Amino acid sequence: MSRAQRLLDLIQILRRHRRPVAGAALAREMGFSLRTLYRDIAALQAQGADIAGEAGLGYVLRPGFMLPPLMFNIEEIEALALGSRWVASRADSPLAGAARNALAKIGAVLPPDLSDLMDSSALLVGPGGRIAAGDAQLPAIRQAIRAERKLGLAYVDGAGAETRRMIWPFALAFFDRARVVVAWCEARQAFRHFRTDRISAIEPAAMRYPRRRQALLKEWRRSQGIVEG
Repeated sequence: MSRAQRLLDLIQILRRHRRPVAGAALAREMGFSLRTLYRDIAALQAQGADIAGEAGLGYVLRPGFMLPPLMFNIEEIEALALGSRWVASRADSPLAGAARNALAKIGAVLPPDLSDLMDSSALLVGPGGRIAAGDAQLPAIRQAIRAERKLGLAYVDGAGAETRRMIWPFALAFFDRARVVVAWCEARQAFRHFRTDRISAIEPAAMRYPRRRQALLKEWRRSQGIVEG
């Protein structure tokens, strides 16, 4: 295993842990000596990784570390390019612009050969186009999800009847022909899915919903029979 790959694997292991992990446990998982682990931790810290801790206490990677160019292999670069292109062509305007900006920032820090590979990637997004209906509401919906706040909706069902709902939005699904808010509906006391093109009005609420977003997402996945990998 190359040193670059070893450092990448170590970063990925640290990312999976939110609490300090003992050096001995990290070394066992990586399959090398504790002395090598200490050298690799020091090398990552020198490259800018905010790894807190020390020998005997454990290590934790604080959020915000920017991966240097050596951390991306060819398939990862192609995956980033393809995903960003999909978002740029399918999402609402603010999110599409963010995808293009992110791709430009990644390209700017890559070595010339990898930057050229990203620009000339043969993985293309097929035709389908952006769905305009409901676009203006998506930034406010995403903000409510991030802040874990309730959201009032005026929603038109499949029969054309409009109802008022108070929901706890915790996910937003993008499909080729629709976008769907996944939420707990207070009126139905159950998980419901709301197509954004049927939302005629929204009213963000100041009140946070009483459960954590991740807990709702896990419970919804179980209710849908989705196995978490």
